[in-house]
Amino acid sequence: MRFISPVSCLATLTLGLLCAMNALAADEKQLIDSINTYRSQSQPCAGQASPELPPLAGDPRLALSATSFGNLQQALATAGYPMVNVQAISLSGPRDAQAAMTAIRESFCQVVLDPQFVDIGVSRQDREWRIVLARPLLSGRLGDWQAEGQKLLAELNVARSRARQCGTQAFAATTPLAWNATLATAAETHSRSMANNNYFDHKDRDGRTPGDRAELAGYSGQQIGENIAAGQDTVRKVVDGWVSSPGHCANLMNPGFQELGAAYAVDPKSDSGIYWTAMFGTP
Repeated sequence: MRFISPVSCLATLTLGLLCAMNALAADEKQLIDSINTYRSQSQPCAGQASPELPPLAGDPRLALSATSFGNLQQALATAGYPMVNVQAISLSGPRDAQAAMTAIRESFCQVVLDPQFVDIGVSRQDREWRIVLARPLLSGRLGDWQAEGQKLLAELNVARSRARQCGTQAFAATTPLAWNATLATAAETHSRSMANNNYFDHKDRDGRTPGDRAELAGYSGQQIGENIAAGQDTVRKVVDGWVSSPGHCANLMNPGFQELGAAYAVDPKSDSGIYWTAMFGTP
């Protein structure tokens, strides 16, 4: 007969609980990663093709209990998350992150592909899941669009100074970009258009592409690239999102680009509140 002391039993139980908690946390992170991979590519959803979107940032304040269904806004206020908009997805039944992602693709593509959302929290209890997506209040600490555009240039040059992997593409460290006022004007015009007309797309409301808009502004370069973002209220968040998104990352690491103009625009009546545009050029 084998005897296990109470202390040993307690240690075994504690270890088992820790392993279970670690497994749940791993599944929660895996689901966030899967959602961000899904967002990084154009997806068919509700009869339309979604734009490529930057990743959502995991925020522990949004990891609300999977089995608590009280007032969502009050729960976030209690957690200290000031928000403009929030939406929650509740799933019952998925045994793991892969099954949860399948359910999200089938029934909630419009929620996870909504460009207004910036942050995400996931919680799981057994087969109950809760996914909370939110857009925070703007911090109100931004300078004017020219100043923030110059900050964006500096952050992008830091990113370009290091070798990195953008999805399946490997990029060596490359030369810094130089500020171009004409591209900056084109970037500000597009950011303002997105904010005032409440859309998020590389084509403007007149169907003009980034190349069209750069030419209209007076830029006569050989090559144009563009990254856009929405909802992020700091340059750091914008660049972090782009670096984590293969397509955006490839643009900012492209050694062929030599110049940049960047800007943001705000409209509190729009879905995302704030919109960013970075236009890359080769003279």
